[in-house]
Amino acid sequence: QVQLVESGGGLVQAGGSLRLSCAASGSIFRLFVFAMGWYRQAPGKQRELVASISVGGSTNYADSVKGRFIISRDNAKKMVYLQMNSLELGDTAVYYCNKAYDPWDSWGQGTQVTVSS
Repeated sequence: QVQLVESGGGLVQAGGSLRLSCAASGSIFRLFVFAMGWYRQAPGKQRELVASISVGGSTNYADSVKGRFIISRDNAKKMVYLQMNSLELGDTAVYYCNKAYDPWDSWGQGTQVTVSS
């Protein structure tokens, strides 16, 4: 069983920045064998993958966040991060981390990001 704990969300004005953190623990012994991702779910919408980072450190982003968000990882600490810059109203959502593309069944509680005008 893997446990994922997201943190760092909050209320921010449009144009501002936030840095999200994800701590992984449990039965995963080596985070570096997995591609990891950040997902988000806005009210009334499906959860979507917005950023991913491969085992080798290659990154991919959804078009909606490209150029504004940066995903990174620290395998030794079993941490995944999401630096979010130039936040827009449309970024308001609950953000989750999980294995990219093929997520574990177990999700964390997520962290709420609210962008105000």
